[in-house]
Amino acid sequence: MSAVVREFVIDPEDQARADLYDFLGTLLAAPADGVLLGQIAALKGSDTPIGRSLDVLARIAPVTAPETVEREFNTLFIGLGRGELLPYASHYLTGFLNEKPLANLRADMMSRGIQRADGKHEPEDNIASLMEMMAGLITGRFGSVTPVAGQREFFKAHIEPWAVHFFTDLEATKSSVFYGAVGSLGRQFMEVEAEAFEMLPN
Repeated sequence: MSAVVREFVIDPEDQARADLYDFLGTLLAAPADGVLLGQIAALKGSDTPIGRSLDVLARIAPVTAPETVEREFNTLFIGLGRGELLPYASHYLTGFLNEKPLANLRADMMSRGIQRADGKHEPEDNIASLMEMMAGLITGRFGSVTPVAGQREFFKAHIEPWAVHFFTDLEATKSSVFYGAVGSLGRQFMEVEAEAFEMLPN
């Protein structure tokens, strides 16, 4: 997604949330290279479900070659004709690509001043882009910091209806050890976010 470069003071907890959204977006947008795998290997989790999932991923990273990650990524998301998983909201919610969930997202993106980055041809309702958009809403990447009520609105409209299902499918895949761990981390995070948003006053 194209971004507006501005500096905002972000609460450390919100910055941590944005960082995790960005991290998931990066992992799901393209195969992790050797540099990223090295960075993942150095991560330290905490004694929480998300932290333990992060620790598992950190243990897998140093024993996984970039070529293996690329092969797993291609099997899962590209394949011959199509991959094992189609990481798009429209597919998960309607069974088809480029359906109403994508149209609704595009309308919401327009209202929030979010534009697809030049050179990107993939439908915007893919999971990597949605993770990136949530991070941008939290940090003000698209022009201004979105209040938590607006974050909840975006999450409930475009992410909550299908993301846990997608990450659960990714976690259960038999095609990948590395991305299975990514799926576990994503599922845990989406469940925590959904619970936190439910606790907010209407």
